[in-house]
Parts: sequence; C-alpha cells; structure tokens
Amino acid sequence: MEFYRTEPSHDLTYSDVFLVPSRSGVTSRLDVSLAPDDGSGASVPIVSANMNSITGPRLASSLARRGGIGVLPQDLHLQDLAESIRWVKAQSARFDTPYTFAPESTVADALAVLPPVAGQGIVLQGDDGEYVGCIVAERLATALPDARLGDLVHGGLASLDADDVETPRRAFDLMVDAGLDFAPVLHHGRVVGTLSRRSALRGTIYEPNVDAEGRLRVAAAVGINGDVAAKASALVAAGVDMLVLDTAHGHQEGMVRAVSIVRDLGLGVPIVAGNIVTADAVADLVEAGADVLKVGVGPGAMCTTRMMTAVGRPQFSAVLETAEAARELGARVWADGGVRYPRDVALALAAGASSVMIGSWFAGTIEAPGTLARDPDGRLYKESWGMASTKAVRERFDRLSPYELARKELFAEGISSSSIYLDPLRPSLEDLIDMITSGVRSSFTYAGARDLAEFRDRARVGIQSAAGYEEGKALPVSW
Repeated sequence: MEFYRTEPSHDLTYSDVFLVPSRSGVTSRLDVSLAPDDGSGASVPIVSANMNSITGPRLASSLARRGGIGVLPQDLHLQDLAESIRWVKAQSARFDTPYTFAPESTVADALAVLPPVAGQGIVLQGDDGEYVGCIVAERLATALPDARLGDLVHGGLASLDADDVETPRRAFDLMVDAGLDFAPVLHHGRVVGTLSRRSALRGTIYEPNVDAEGRLRVAAAVGINGDVAAKASALVAAGVDMLVLDTAHGHQEGMVRAVSIVRDLGLGVPIVAGNIVTADAVADLVEAGADVLKVGVGPGAMCTTRMMTAVGRPQFSAVLETAEAARELGARVWADGGVRYPRDVALALAAGASSVMIGSWFAGTIEAPGTLARDPDGRLYKESWGMASTKAVRERFDRLSPYELARKELFAEGISSSSIYLDPLRPSLEDLIDMITSGVRSSFTYAGARDLAEFRDRARVGIQSAAGYEEGKALPVSW
C-alpha cells in the first residue's frame, strides 16, 4: 500500500481515507480470490467477533459454510463452549442447517427465531427425529400466533434427495424445475439440511472453510486468567481450529504469559492474541508465540473504552502499523472493529489486515444468538451489548458470590443493551456476506489485484476531509 500524493500527519480512521483506482487487467470480480493468509483456512477474510450477542453456533456454522470463520465467546462455560464446537463440526458444509421444531410448537415459537421472509423455512420433526414436514417462512405471516405448526402442514412440501444434488448448480436447477424456493434435503428419509435457490447459488460462488476431515472450521476465545492451559487443551480436544486469547488490553504481562503457556502446549492450532494497537505489542506477543494479532481498541459500535478511558487509536493507522510489524516477524493481523460499510473492510485489507472481524454489523441477523422482537412500529430487531458492559459482566462471572459480582459490576463499561434492527433487504448473515464480499471484490478490481497479496501491494490510499467522505454517500432521499 502507498499513500497517494500525501503523507499523514496524524492517525487516521477508515472514514479519513479512500482508495484511488489504478490501471487494471482484472475484468470480473469473480476472477478475484479473497482468501486470507492467516492460517484460518478461510476463503473470505471475514471473522465474526467473539461477543455473546454476535457469534453462537448457528452463526459460526453459517459463516464457515461461506468461507469465513466465527469465534465463539469465552463467556460460555467450558462444557457449553466445547459442546458448541462439536455442534458446529456436526453441521453440513453443503446444506444449510435446518430450523427444526416439533409439530406441537406454535407459530409464535417459530417467529421468535425466523422472520416470515422469502427463501427461509422450518422443518418439523417428531420425537424420534422423523421428518414430519416443512413450512416456508412466508406462510407464518398469515397464520395465527397460537396455531400449531403441525396443523399448517398439508401434504408437505417437495423435498430434495441428497444423492440427487451432487453439486450446488444441480441443486439450483432442480429447484427451478420444481418451482421451489425452499426445500428440505433428505438422505434415507432423514433431514440432513435445507436449501433455497439463493443458498444453492451461493454454493457455486463460495468455498466452505473446512478442516482436513471436511468439517466446518470454528475458533473459540479463551481469557487470560485461570487455568489457561486446561481451557485451551479442552477446546482443542473438542475440535476447535483456532484459539483466540482475548482481553481488552492485550499488551500486558498476563497476555504474554498466557500466550507462552498455550504455545508451549504444542496444540497444533494457530494462536490469536489481542487486542493491541502498536508495533511494540506485536513484537512482544509474536515473541511469546502468537501467530495472529487482533487489532483494535475502542472502534466497536458497542465499545465505550475511548470515552471512558481516553485509550485507543484510530483504526486505520493501528492496522497499518501493526500489520507491517507483524509481516516482518512472520505473523498476521485481524482488524477488529470499526467497520460499518464494505469500503471499510477493503480499507482494512489495504492497510495490511489478513481478515476483518465484524461485530455489531452481524448482530441484527437471523443467525445471530437471541430471539427476534418487534418494536411498536413492527420492525424486527435483536438485542446486542458490549463485552465490558454490566450485562456481559453478569454472564461472565455468574458463578461468583453476590459480593464479588457486585464489586465487578461497579467497574463495568460499554453498552448493556442496544436494539440492532434487521435489514428488511438483508435479514440474513449470508445476505451481508454477499454485500461485503461483492464490494471488496470490486475494490480489488479497481486496484488491478487478483488476490490479497496483490491488493496490499497495489492499493493506493488518499486522505480526505469530512466533506469528501460525505460526498461519497448516496442520497437517502430525492433531490
């Protein structure tokens, strides 16, 4: 990357900079590879944040199916975290994970999980796992909330046989021929997944992030206190593919010690450590054994660190400095936080990040943890909160005595509750991945780059005023 006709005199955010187009021989954004070089096995440079309101097992599996990787949060109890890892590993890399309900469940139960939108549906199963039928999600909009789901099944919906859909293209063609937009996929009479036309189409574009055994990859976070060695070993035994040692202030003795402990275990998985914002921190953590550094203090939408403590750094400059230092030492960085648009993801990659971690942007999706709620105007949303907030502290330390928990709550910071609305046009995580990767692929073509290494080398970045940033936004209303 090089700065175009200028050099910065101060630290920069993503909004302060822009990409300048170069002569390009890349004719199609589908000719571009977005695969990162961070040891994650990913085919797209997207990581979901290890926040309770962001990454649960379903979102992690959906993201891996489209080539990214999710980081399960450390706040889960160890046995629950290990079970979540095993659940992700058990999901199909070819088909969507079904939303399953018993026939006795109600429409209200289903609507708490899935909005009545096109391309989605639910599967009904008996107590023994026997397939009973399925219902397209749009049908839920016209049924009474207390209606039994089993009563809505009349003759069932045509299904696909797993043996007949050898490729995503074949699945798409079968659904078009049958006039289906959503269908369960069965193997010997048992449901192994679901497909929509759009998810079949995505299967022709995205490469799943799978391990050597063909199972979806997943990462998990570990704190730096307590028995770090036992926790890390248990997660690797459960099948985790990356360990993320995580604390708000990553450049501290406790983090260096924790990284060294995990490195010495020789567990055979990449170690991610953070959060940091300086080259000095990179040097210390790489020496301790970190393979990837998580970069970002204060840019997240749920984070109040900068306002509470004055600590942090504008994210573009933080990524630029740490990525250069990491490359010199054979390590990589993840840019964590501060992205609101696909442009920001592209700029993080131009600055040297191997992947970009996304938090609140993913909170308002169908796949995110939590249940759907409606505001007085009928808009769907999910609740999100910061990981240093009172709500997160209560969940993290729920086994402490009331006295010790109360002491920790005194120093909580961050937003404890925020309503993150579902985008009616992009309610799914996969819809957002489409939007983000489409924009980033185009950024590569403007730079004349066919892969991430070329993009880093060819990207030209300019510095702009606040007015320049505003000029680039589309008008939300007519003239």
